[in-house]
Amino acid sequence: MNRAKFIQIGESIHASIPQSGAAMKKLVKQHPSAFKQSSESLNFIISLITSQIENHADYLAVNVDEFADDDPQPAIELMQNLVDLVKMHSQNIPVCIDSSNNNILKAGLLQWYHDSPDDIATPLINSVKTYTIEDILPLRRKYPFKAIGLLVDDKKAEADGAYSVNALYDMALTIFHAATQQYGFQSDDLFFDSTVFPLAIDMPMMPGNPGYTCRAFEAIRKIMNDPQMKGVNTSLGISNCARDLPGRKVGLCRAYLAVAQNYGLNAAIVNVMHAYGQKPPAPELVQLVQAFADQDGSEQPSLNAMKLMTNFCRETRKQKQNA
Repeated sequence: MNRAKFIQIGESIHASIPQSGAAMKKLVKQHPSAFKQSSESLNFIISLITSQIENHADYLAVNVDEFADDDPQPAIELMQNLVDLVKMHSQNIPVCIDSSNNNILKAGLLQWYHDSPDDIATPLINSVKTYTIEDILPLRRKYPFKAIGLLVDDKKAEADGAYSVNALYDMALTIFHAATQQYGFQSDDLFFDSTVFPLAIDMPMMPGNPGYTCRAFEAIRKIMNDPQMKGVNTSLGISNCARDLPGRKVGLCRAYLAVAQNYGLNAAIVNVMHAYGQKPPAPELVQLVQAFADQDGSEQPSLNAMKLMTNFCRETRKQKQNA
């Protein structure tokens, strides 16, 4: 990615990915020493670590939420074991501890620093929300970390304006002020995620409302252009954009990332094996993503996005049938 340094957070050690999840499940079912004895499953997880490092990951995300269910303890223990594997095999490329459960986040963070050298790389936590600030950010006083601020408010409905550009920006500002003024974070310790909504269903839910992609990208622009937040990062989980589409998913992710960069995005959770930035995105896919980014609530942009998406799905299915 030929701009300022683009931060790649490798996504492959995620329990929702079939192969990764299957390997984790086998390890969990085996004897507690499974993470110390060579096996096909253990070697597969180690290969995910080393191959992502070879492909220039800046962080290695680990997510085990599929194992949390009713009792988070199995997921906590699995996170601890996987964090130890990253420490052992990542050549000091830091972990990104990724969970919707704060207890799993805390366990991963403490494990990263357990019996670790003083110069160990600073990990990344994904994520902190406006309403989890007091539970997560105080850990910084003892355990240095960087944080992704997830700009969502589960307690508000869209009708309340929870996902307007201004609302997303205000959430970022709330996290930014708390992190920098109360807990000692520097601006570049912070990443803000305005969330990726699947393009396949990104139609405005209410008349006059912009689409989700439009809001996410415009929030990135507003955050990155705000002088008081100078130096912060913005990040997105790119793979979500292509969910439920019939094909060309890697190409769509490549185009989505390229368009998002035009709004200021400088980090992303990605499959680093796809070598983003080394191959230009297909112009027709950039046009498709841009159409969704342009859905500002007026009628014509929405009609244009719908038309391009319909054509894309039809042509992609036709190509698959003829292959």
